[in-house]
Amino acid sequence: MSASWRIKRRTFLRGVGTAIALPMLDAMLPERFARAAEAAGAKGPAPRRMAFCYIPNGAHMQDWKPDKEGKDFELPAILKQLEPVRGEVAVLTGLACDKARPNGDGPGDHARAQSAFLTCSQPKKTAGADIKVGISVDQLAAQKLGDRTRFPSLELGCEKGSQAGNCDSGYSCAYSANMSWRSESTPVPKEINPKAVFERLFGDGPADGVAATRAKRDAHRKSVLDFALEDANDLKRRLGVRDRQKLDEYLYAIREVETRIVSADLVDQAGRPNIAVPVGVPADYAEHLRIMFDLMALAFQSDQTRIATFMLANDGSNRPYNQIGVREGHHDLSHHGRDKEKQEKISKINQFHMQQFGYFLKRLKSVKEGDSTLLDNSMILYGSGIGDGNRHNHDDLPIVLAGRGGGTLSPGQHVRYRRDTPLANLYVSLLERMGVEVDEFGDSTGRLLEKIS
Repeated sequence: MSASWRIKRRTFLRGVGTAIALPMLDAMLPERFARAAEAAGAKGPAPRRMAFCYIPNGAHMQDWKPDKEGKDFELPAILKQLEPVRGEVAVLTGLACDKARPNGDGPGDHARAQSAFLTCSQPKKTAGADIKVGISVDQLAAQKLGDRTRFPSLELGCEKGSQAGNCDSGYSCAYSANMSWRSESTPVPKEINPKAVFERLFGDGPADGVAATRAKRDAHRKSVLDFALEDANDLKRRLGVRDRQKLDEYLYAIREVETRIVSADLVDQAGRPNIAVPVGVPADYAEHLRIMFDLMALAFQSDQTRIATFMLANDGSNRPYNQIGVREGHHDLSHHGRDKEKQEKISKINQFHMQQFGYFLKRLKSVKEGDSTLLDNSMILYGSGIGDGNRHNHDDLPIVLAGRGGGTLSPGQHVRYRRDTPLANLYVSLLERMGVEVDEFGDSTGRLLEKIS
């Protein structure tokens, strides 16, 4: 590769109806960084990413909370799933989401927990069109930073949800179906179809043109990469060894996810010939979760967005977990009344979710960016707006923060905060690390991350 030849960061491999954004390559760095990277693998200026992953119905906190503070702590049963990346996560306890509490509004904890989790604002109790809560932290960041990427933000989920009607004790379904809010009255709906997300990330042109190209690919069983192969091969001839390897790994990951989405189509169609199955949605929940996590990782890796949210399920979800031997509904089990057998099943569900999250973190850690990784340059929050599902409490929430925030965080420890410390304080600190300066957010009273900075 010529030392003077550089690629713009927002370069795409293009084909008919296809636009594949590139991962961070040495050839995109300023020349002084690139020379060092080629010689010694020196770190370049990678962007920071921020994501929020939500689990419903709280957690079995006895199997979640570590006994010790600091770095010398044992991972309880639920967090054991993070053992391979334990040095990359911080367990934060003592945080509260006050605006998920009734505060005079009576029942409806699931709708409040979901809608207040990222807004830290009290949702208006209504089942009508006059919904109101507040802008969410991800959308505040997207408003400030969204013009730097192809998509300001990415909203993902695995369960449908209605945008109207009464879903929880007088609260609109919009509250329990969404965690991202562009304004106090405008939720940002999540996408649950992996195929639709894939086409959004790697399709090009107007919607009808992308649809036509997709139909052509499907008919000839061609990959999105087949349409951009000529462009990719031309680029690889001009890249250095390190960059060629990075590009090959990235394109392989795209093809692998695409293949799994197509396989999900075929399995669903073959297994349910008389039932209309949403195209691209796997019947297997674990596979659905992992494909969505992989798509989020690809969106970050290609810098198509730096901000994402993922609802693993809607709060109040009563999904059974037959794949792990739990046939009762999740929400029903969360009201366990201290029944040991039900508590064990809740813990199994929590471990299942955490196992999928651990998969995502390992995926991020495997992606190199200079001498750092994609996980090093990310801040990934995982948790719920409910503490114990049986109590419906909104203090001492189950919260994990993964990643190093571009070198601004020191994970690998358990930090216990004073009881009722606002979750919003954490968000103020995360926003600052993304370059978004705010004096306050929601019900914040200050900043939070000094203990792990």
